[in-house]
Amino acid sequence: MDTKQAVEALASLAQEHRLKIFRLAVEAGQSGLSAGAIADRLGVPPSSLSFHLAHLKRAELLTQERQSRTLIYRANYPMMNRLIAFMLQNCCAGDATAVDLLNSKGACP
Repeated sequence: MDTKQAVEALASLAQEHRLKIFRLAVEAGQSGLSAGAIADRLGVPPSSLSFHLAHLKRAELLTQERQSRTLIYRANYPMMNRLIAFMLQNCCAGDATAVDLLNSKGACP
């Protein structure tokens, strides 16, 4: 991942509704969520929701699949993992023990 992609993804998540949408998508797993289900859970008007979903798709954080007349949104896990890896690329100044701890505990020491 390059810096431009990371900035775009992080900027997309730096808004309350988009962060909530992304977290819902991550929680939903591979089954994903319809736009209607997301709107119901967040209480976001459809026009605003469409804007936020499009923003997350442009940043490649969400994927979209049409199932008949319904759009299903899923977290793009490979992109999420690339963003996390980019953020942690130089974590702990290369200390192998600290990196092992990060990998096992999910947090820097």
